[in-house]
Amino acid sequence: MTGAPDPSRPPTLVVGGGGLLGRHVRTAFACSGSSVHTTSVPWGDPAAARAVLRSELAAFIGSSPDGRVNIAWCAGAGVVSTPADELEAEVSLFREVLDDLRTALLPTTRLAFFFASSVGGVYAGSADPPFTELSEPRPLVAYGRAKLAMEEALAAFCAETGSVALLGRITNLYGPGQKLSKPQGLVSQLCLAQLRGTPLPVWVSFDTIRDYLYVGDCAEMVVDALDGLHEHVRDAGSNAVVKILATGTGTTLSAVVGEINRVFRRRARLRIPGAGTPGQARDLRVRSVVWPELDKRTQTPFSVGVRRIADEIALAYAAGTSAPPTHVSEISIR
Repeated sequence: MTGAPDPSRPPTLVVGGGGLLGRHVRTAFACSGSSVHTTSVPWGDPAAARAVLRSELAAFIGSSPDGRVNIAWCAGAGVVSTPADELEAEVSLFREVLDDLRTALLPTTRLAFFFASSVGGVYAGSADPPFTELSEPRPLVAYGRAKLAMEEALAAFCAETGSVALLGRITNLYGPGQKLSKPQGLVSQLCLAQLRGTPLPVWVSFDTIRDYLYVGDCAEMVVDALDGLHEHVRDAGSNAVVKILATGTGTTLSAVVGEINRVFRRRARLRIPGAGTPGQARDLRVRSVVWPELDKRTQTPFSVGVRRIADEIALAYAAGTSAPPTHVSEISIR
């Protein structure tokens, strides 16, 4: 339940509020008592998208009575298989938006910025898992390089303006709200395949390891992080803090399929084409060593998260609005 916004909390602008993470971040901030804002951005037209965001940011910054504002950047159309030129356009737009934000800042503005980055993109080529924030990033494909470029642009912006940012390197998100037409969301696609009784192609080995984080838990971590970010950076030595958002538990694809089979009480129909996909590491276990207080929370059990997804997809499937599944290699394993 949410009531009137708490005026003692800074307002929050969620960019990408219609996506899986953005929707849950909006809900989590509203439940915390924050005033939450979002906007519809024409992402397919970079010039129009920049114009909309420029206007929205200026209005948002100017609306805060005491200068305190949060921005949660949960947008991002790219996935592992996205072509490099499309990702370059996304990075360019982000840099331009930061330029516009720099212009919009007032002398009284006290900005805390969250940026949703990717563990899979950043550490796909790194050595010696489990990876931590101290591990050397080694992206294998353009998707990971784009995430690093956006992290670096935001860090430079914070160093120049005195704003603070959390660069949240997120593991594999799952939960209700996944867009099934987009090539991502292993758990949601497996649930859809179970409901349809149709085979789903698996393009990676069953011993592939990922950390599956329930999206509602991730959203609550984002709220807690932005609440404490100004205080935390005083001890961190940098205005932009890298933090892995994860459960800390590595799970094989075989175990994921087994748990979904258990929830549905039948075996999934899978096809094994036998070809791997570039950019997909076998082992992406992680262990966060930065800001451990954010990790001290009760995590949603995987079986509970699967059931919530199954219930949502069952309603959509019955209504004829669910999209066909796509290749698991592109969906799942970032």
